[in-house]
Amino acid sequence: MNIVLLSGGSGKRLWPLSNDIRSKQFIKLFKDENEAYESMVQRVFKQIKHADQDATITIATSKSQISSIHHQLGEQMNISLEPVRKDTFPAIVLATAYLRDVLGLSEDEVVIICPVDPYVDDTYFEALQELHLLANSDVANLVLMGIEPTYPSEKYGYILPTDDSKISFVQSFKEKPSTEIAQKYISQGALWNSGVFAYKIGYVLKKARELMDFTDYQDLFGRYEDLEKISFDYAVVEKEEDIAVMRYRGEWKDLGTWNTLTEVMDEQTVGKVYKNADCGNTHVINELDIPVLCMGVKDVVIAASPEGILISDKEQSSYIKPYVEKMTDRVMFAEKSWGSFKIIDIKDESLTIKVTLMAEHRMNYHCHQHRDEVWTVLSGTGHVILDEEILAIRAGDVVKIPANCKHTVVAHTELEMIEVQIGKDITIEDKIKYEFPNEM
Repeated sequence: MNIVLLSGGSGKRLWPLSNDIRSKQFIKLFKDENEAYESMVQRVFKQIKHADQDATITIATSKSQISSIHHQLGEQMNISLEPVRKDTFPAIVLATAYLRDVLGLSEDEVVIICPVDPYVDDTYFEALQELHLLANSDVANLVLMGIEPTYPSEKYGYILPTDDSKISFVQSFKEKPSTEIAQKYISQGALWNSGVFAYKIGYVLKKARELMDFTDYQDLFGRYEDLEKISFDYAVVEKEEDIAVMRYRGEWKDLGTWNTLTEVMDEQTVGKVYKNADCGNTHVINELDIPVLCMGVKDVVIAASPEGILISDKEQSSYIKPYVEKMTDRVMFAEKSWGSFKIIDIKDESLTIKVTLMAEHRMNYHCHQHRDEVWTVLSGTGHVILDEEILAIRAGDVVKIPANCKHTVVAHTELEMIEVQIGKDITIEDKIKYEFPNEM
């Protein structure tokens, strides 16, 4: 199978664990077979490989998520990078061109488009294989996966098939309705639109050329900022007459809110959490190094991270997005391809960060024009390069880096440091990158 996972959005409904860099699909809340925590994207990636070891997986995403993807899935992932956010039609066309022109797939190859973060069981990926076979057999130009509804939801669009067969043609599409209208659709045999569909590469590239002028992947990438922002549904799906839908009855949940996320969590507490016996149906996720104590609270979700603290009735937690959008605080935690960082103190002329580098990883070779830095090594071993001078470091060492000094750090083992930035103009823009120096 050739699968494109659409990885977008900042997941503001899962604040404070999600932010502009760490979207909801990168939050580690699920236990794997070794009792270690994993994220939605790690879980889905593993499930795909379990269903089809030879599956080609490509993630369509923005620059802000690249480091998190590399951190959680490795450096060798196929990534179709959007220069800017342009909704699903340009993103899918760019990813399709990437498959043909970069990975070298034929225009007769079938592609399956999926969201990156569904909560599903193995039957979902068996259904993807069936979807692949249907598209390959030319049953229709597009083959959708429709989810058998379990309740009249206002959150999803609906697909009305021509009959109640497992595989049928599509009669019409309906926008997100009221609960009352959703119930009416369901009584007519409607399915939830899961955003999962399959097609042949040549079909989408032909449709794309009818709407935009480009020759190949590189040309499309260069023109990307000028493309119209439009969804794949509006541009293609709702105008296509030769379209089929496959009914799926297995487990499928969109974990877009705290309320739905807590329904599938393996345990009610994560991190340093204490609850008394009078608490009921209360989930607490604590990413801070200080304890959270709960007494007698019921039907509540509590989430604490360097970004902030949420205390909410579970039902009300679905409505936090407008409040989070008003917050303009800086990102306090992020995963990078080399490790992670957490801001622990902010002053007018200083910034203090805890940095963790994974073993055998390194930062970019760079300098800052408007700030000095002081690194204090807490644990691990490695070496720093200061203007091409190499110095070994270990726990207890202190490294002073003046402004305009080119520098980087290489971890031999996992390396933890406290980085203090000192200056009157501390910004993320104050960074000049250089080619990594020869360490001879």
